[in-house]
Amino acid sequence: MMIQREAHSPGVLVRDFLLFGLKLLIDSLKDILLVQVAILAFCVDMIFMLLAGSRRSFFYTVLELGERFDLWLNLYAPARGAGDNPDGLFGESRAGDATFLGEMEELARRGPEPPIRPAATGIRR
Repeated sequence: MMIQREAHSPGVLVRDFLLFGLKLLIDSLKDILLVQVAILAFCVDMIFMLLAGSRRSFFYTVLELGERFDLWLNLYAPARGAGDNPDGLFGESRAGDATFLGEMEELARRGPEPPIRPAATGIRR
């Protein structure tokens, strides 16, 4: 059985394509910069280790920054349900979330989404 996924409007598909392209570009620039910074951090750590006998963690700090950036960019995760959502990628995120997509959605919607209220349980006291 094939699962059919389709965009609900041309505008949503174009917007999501442009967002994905922008995210790929940002990710590529991050990789180019991160390689250079990681090499520099490794060299500094190695110099401190060999000459001063002390261990520094500039290299590992660079790795942690790269991981945080990847979590913010969240390149592919929103795509899991976007094909079935009438609002595409925006439907798989929340405006105002601390991710690239959340920030873009907040700009497009001109503000964050209101907090989600818990569903009523039907029990009154």
